[in-house]
Amino acid sequence: MPKVKTKRAAAKRFKKTGTGKLVRNKAYKSHILTKKTTKKKRELRKSVVTDQTNSKNMKKVLPYL
Repeated sequence: MPKVKTKRAAAKRFKKTGTGKLVRNKAYKSHILTKKTTKKKRELRKSVVTDQTNSKNMKKVLPYL
């Protein structure tokens, strides 16, 4: 049985928590920050647990994570 390849783009963006959930960073934090409020930019810094609907697909993409 051959090994399954990990999608490297996904591996760089997702991390696994101690309980096995996937954590990702939020989008919209890279540029055009002048029109965003300080509160919004502060909230975008935090990481968030990936939604349950996407985690099944992400487990296929990241078989060894």
